[in-house]
Amino acid sequence: MSGAQTCLPCWFLLAMCFSHPFIMAVGLQQNLKNEMFRFYPMLMLGEGKEMTIALSKGMPQRCYFVLKESKTSAFFTVRVTPCDIPIEWSIRVPKPSANYFGKTISDHLNAQEVLPFQKGSKLVQTLFSYRGNSVESYTGPSHHSTVYVLEFLSIEKDTQIKAYLTTDPTSNDFYPELPMDPRVDVIGIGPTTVTLTWKQSPSVLPSQGNVHYCLLVNENYNFKTWCAAETATQPSGVKLSASLGIFPSTDSLTSQGLKAQSKSKVSMSYKGGNAQVKHVCVGLTNTYTVSHLTPGIQYYFDVFIINFLTNTSVAYTGAFARTLENPNVSKLKDGKVIQLRLDGRKQPLYNLLYQATQRQVQFAFQSCSGQLQVEISKDGKVLMSERFAGLRHFILKGRLGDTYLVHLWPTETSAASVKVQVSSLFHRPFFPALPESLKIKSFNKLRSCHSVTIAWLGTQELSQYCIYKKEIEEDQAWVATRKVDRCSGPELRQKSEKVLCKFFHDLNLQRAVTTETIRGLEAGTAYLFDVYLIGSSGLPIRYYSKVVKTRKRC
Repeated sequence: MSGAQTCLPCWFLLAMCFSHPFIMAVGLQQNLKNEMFRFYPMLMLGEGKEMTIALSKGMPQRCYFVLKESKTSAFFTVRVTPCDIPIEWSIRVPKPSANYFGKTISDHLNAQEVLPFQKGSKLVQTLFSYRGNSVESYTGPSHHSTVYVLEFLSIEKDTQIKAYLTTDPTSNDFYPELPMDPRVDVIGIGPTTVTLTWKQSPSVLPSQGNVHYCLLVNENYNFKTWCAAETATQPSGVKLSASLGIFPSTDSLTSQGLKAQSKSKVSMSYKGGNAQVKHVCVGLTNTYTVSHLTPGIQYYFDVFIINFLTNTSVAYTGAFARTLENPNVSKLKDGKVIQLRLDGRKQPLYNLLYQATQRQVQFAFQSCSGQLQVEISKDGKVLMSERFAGLRHFILKGRLGDTYLVHLWPTETSAASVKVQVSSLFHRPFFPALPESLKIKSFNKLRSCHSVTIAWLGTQELSQYCIYKKEIEEDQAWVATRKVDRCSGPELRQKSEKVLCKFFHDLNLQRAVTTETIRGLEAGTAYLFDVYLIGSSGLPIRYYSKVVKTRKRC
């Protein structure tokens, strides 16, 4: 909480105020005590500083100030910034008589504009009142012999506000200044990007370096104030801190943190009470392209001018835009396996979209041929990125209804193939438990003219292993083992190629090794051997093919 705040007992406050001979007659003290102060604890609003004030639902909060006599200014200004929700607030003064400084109460405020909690006051008059969630200011004549009371009320819920008082006519630089046209304009829209521009603020002076632009992006609504955005990123009643999941920096929405980030244009994501807000400070740039967005989603954009020296801000009029639908994005269905063929020259990138039906989601990728790069992102933030050849399995945790965007592309210009499966049913594994290695080993000493012995690793889970053989030319061994489709299953093999199927497992992984001797082979002939691991899900996993040649002479 910034600014000077002094909570005084009412008896002390009244004694201090009413003892001044210029305020009012002693006979009015008791009535004013009942009408104006009502024994509420009072906060003193300091001049020249922005004060943060907490409001409890349905309970008026009051502040007072007594203006010092000034030779340079005959006016004062009060500025109130709501944080989060609409509030009611007013400025009230004692009414020594029906005629107040030459004007009656009706000259200042129509009787119908009196706020609900102000009705019934007979010895006070309302100079100004407002109801809403926008920043509002009041400027009026300064009278140093009068006690001014600010009264605030929040009807919806507990919240906080910021209040600022000044009598200095040269204090215009305390808050940044908006341009004549304070709108944020959208000048470009793509599937994952939106380009924005806005007019330069008169407060932006490169020589000073204390004012910068900060941009907020979210999918819910526009924010009218910076503190409203700050409130939306935290649970109710808790001050925003680094523990609320800020990525990648650990700075919070503070002037020190933002000042450091604005120099390097660091982007962050805030996860909090009612909204997920992306934030980036862009320095003095007034055109910026927001990237890593999700196609076909409506986003809201807000630009703020931040003064790091005074820790104050003002908001431009926000904008909203819907990103374009990406024609190259395919939607993934829960539990369904799809196979993609990617050509590094014709279609270098493949995009998949999945909306979670549970908080936990599992993705499985099996490269059938070639090496691939996979990247999974959510709300513009990359969750994982990995290059792989073989099998990869990822489990991600989020919220119900989260939308995940999967990017797949081959690492080489040659074509590649991959199987993809995603599901929110994390208790049903896609693939069986795999051994440490999927290589098949052969034994030279156990090789004869008409038989060979091969071995492979198993797992602790009882699974089925099917062995297939195929006679090949010796000079085709490299092509047969390197260009094979690792996603193809036994159903594509000829019946004559099947050797046998057996079940195997061992609770001790060091002994989870099985061997098989294949007989009835031709002497001096090369054979391609394949082993398929088939778990409870029925999805086969193919070991790396092995070529073994029988002896010519025995």
